[in-house]
Amino acid sequence: MNGMYVQDEEEYIGFATLPEQVHRKAVKRGFDFTLMVLGESGLGKSTLINSLFLTELYKDRQLNNVEDRIHKTTQIEKKQLEIEERGVRLRLTIVDTPGFNDSVNGEESNKPIINYIDSQFDQYFKDESGLNRKNIQDNRVHCCLYFVSPFGHGLKPVDVDMMKKIHQKVNIVPLLAKSDMLTPSEVKKKKAKILQEIEQHDIQIYEFPECDSDEDEEFKKQDQELKLAVPFAIVGANTVVEVNGKRLRGRVYPWGIVEVDNPNHCDFIRLRQMLISTHMQDLKDVTADVHYENYRATYLADQMKTGKERNKLKRDSTPNFEAVMDTEKLLQQKEAEIQRMQAMLTKMQAQLETKNNSNNNHIESSA
Repeated sequence: MNGMYVQDEEEYIGFATLPEQVHRKAVKRGFDFTLMVLGESGLGKSTLINSLFLTELYKDRQLNNVEDRIHKTTQIEKKQLEIEERGVRLRLTIVDTPGFNDSVNGEESNKPIINYIDSQFDQYFKDESGLNRKNIQDNRVHCCLYFVSPFGHGLKPVDVDMMKKIHQKVNIVPLLAKSDMLTPSEVKKKKAKILQEIEQHDIQIYEFPECDSDEDEEFKKQDQELKLAVPFAIVGANTVVEVNGKRLRGRVYPWGIVEVDNPNHCDFIRLRQMLISTHMQDLKDVTADVHYENYRATYLADQMKTGKERNKLKRDSTPNFEAVMDTEKLLQQKEAEIQRMQAMLTKMQAQLETKNNSNNNHIESSA
């Protein structure tokens, strides 16, 4: 058996409860999740968030007029709430970006978003490197829901530019916003166009992990449906309407009702399932193991480079340092040689005086 001990079926040590211990500890501590919503104004970002988490975070928000939006810069708005479900607590942070893509200066609208993502990495790195690492709160952005407008031929240049600047910093999940404005065939074409442009511009979006071989067939089927739904065609609505005695969330149009929770009408249910029920932990893992590690490696490399440049600058600022040291050494040697010669001269003078005195004494005694 190569020294391996096989436990008797009647014996019980207790380590089989380790998963339960980990579960209890995790549930007691609770979970952190940060979700960023990104896209131009008027695409239903606030409504979708309220629909996803059954909250009214943005019930008082009003959309600015066009003139105000043009002159408005991108802002970062954070809203935090704690949700509890069946004894499990989720500390949810929603990062909204009102003003993005509204300003005439697209470059300026990007900076606050990039700076915010980087600042959360930086803060986590400082906390991780500090003395009190036990109670670190993870505020890194775990997922970015990127809203693509249905009014166009696909991705706009500003969408491509923004995605390329953040795709190595955060998990991007593209959404086709307000899909109820399109026919089913238009939704299908628009999805294909968005995916084609994402591939064309080498934009990295969140990649679903492969299912384990031992997963049940139902889970594999659901996972495949989620992958095929990207970009998710979404409709957000908090209005409850009654149809044939049944209450449901949806939007009422002259031609009928779009049901938010009907998978035949939109991908809202699939998005919520992916984001909350099946892939929330993987989004956190990819953030920690890929995006944060990339940031950390780049940060440390930059620090080393800065240190080398500082040392080089110090050396360059005293270019004759070695020459000065050599000159000083030569002066010291010359001074030592002069002192030695002076000592020899003093000794010779003393010897000469002694000899003269001896001769004088000899002459006097002879006389």
